[in-house]
Amino acid sequence: MAIVDDDDSVRTALLGLLRAAGLSAKAFASAEEFLASEHQQQVGCLIADIRMPGMSGLHLQAELSARGRRVPTIFVTAHGDTNLRKQALRAGASELLLKPFRDDVLLEHVMAALATSAERIE
Repeated sequence: MAIVDDDDSVRTALLGLLRAAGLSAKAFASAEEFLASEHQQQVGCLIADIRMPGMSGLHLQAELSARGRRVPTIFVTAHGDTNLRKQALRAGASELLLKPFRDDVLLEHVMAALATSAERIE
C-alpha cells in the first residue's frame, strides 16, 4: 500500500487507519517522491490525492500506467465534483472519495482494490 498526499495530517491519519486495520503502508508527500522510490514496484493499492502541487494524482496514475504498472488507485479529494469523478474513473481509478470520508468506506474500497490486485498477480 502507498499513500500519496501533500497534507501531512492526512498522510498520518491514513497511515494510522491502515495500520489499525492490519495493513502495511508507506506514505509519500508528493507524486514525484513516490515515483522516485522503489516502493512503486511493490504497491498493491495506491491512495492518492487528486490535487497536489507538482504532479497531480491523475498524472501520477497516467505515469504509472505508462510505466506498465496498473495499480488499483483510490483517489481522495476535498474539491471533487461529478466531472472529476467521471474523469478519474475513466482513467482507471477504483474509486474517488470526497474528504472527509468515513474510515469504514475507505477500508472497504482498499480491501476491494487489494483483492483486485491479488487476482491480477495469480
